[in-house]
Amino acid sequence: MRIHGFHHLYQLRLKQSTKPFVARGSQVERCEYCRVAKAYCLCAHQPNIQTQVAAMLILSDNEIFKPSNTGRLIADTIQDTHVFQWHRTNPPAEMLSQLENHNYAPVLVFPATSADDHAKVVTTQNVTDSDKTPLLVFIDGSWREARRIYRKSAYLQSLPLLSMQPETVSDYIMRKSENEQYLATAEVASLVLQGVGEAEAAKTLRYWFNAFKETYLMTKSRGLQDESRPQLSLYLQWKDSITRADERDTR
Repeated sequence: MRIHGFHHLYQLRLKQSTKPFVARGSQVERCEYCRVAKAYCLCAHQPNIQTQVAAMLILSDNEIFKPSNTGRLIADTIQDTHVFQWHRTNPPAEMLSQLENHNYAPVLVFPATSADDHAKVVTTQNVTDSDKTPLLVFIDGSWREARRIYRKSAYLQSLPLLSMQPETVSDYIMRKSENEQYLATAEVASLVLQGVGEAEAAKTLRYWFNAFKETYLMTKSRGLQDESRPQLSLYLQWKDSITRADERDTR
């Protein structure tokens, strides 16, 4: 299992926290990495693929503690992922440095809602045409939190905008949203990866998201549970198929 930036930030925030984060399901004994019940830990199945893109997650204050968070699934899938907690008055210096890194072409994945936003919108073709590594920047939080973070961060408003318009409603039933059209962060990332030509990564993330959702809901629901975990089985079949394909390519 690969320990990545999301895990490091979570551990740091635990050390800094003066009181426990209490929410529904807080009594469940969870794995500190995949955040599902230890009895159903997913860590051994973490994706292991290569991509030609990088990612950055900027998290709201509480998002890092929510076991239902899906941003960590992006860090599981895209190995070159940088994770930061948002601060309104004191943005992390390392985050600003990465946004200015000459090896990266940063683009903010966020819906355009104003005339100024639409003027900054780029296409997935624009993203892939760069000779630099695309750095896909995601604001990870509730829609209300994400809007506030975007509005209060000049360094984000200066970035080109990749505004995704999904054709289907969200499949994310672990949290209630203000609008059913708002996708989970991992769902958005899967659409973006598909759009920038990372089909294998997009499908991996989509399968991984479904396996996580299935497993998470097994500990949340008091109803009947399917212990066969069909979504995890589908993910493992997909993971095995790409592993075998990689082995054939290296012969």
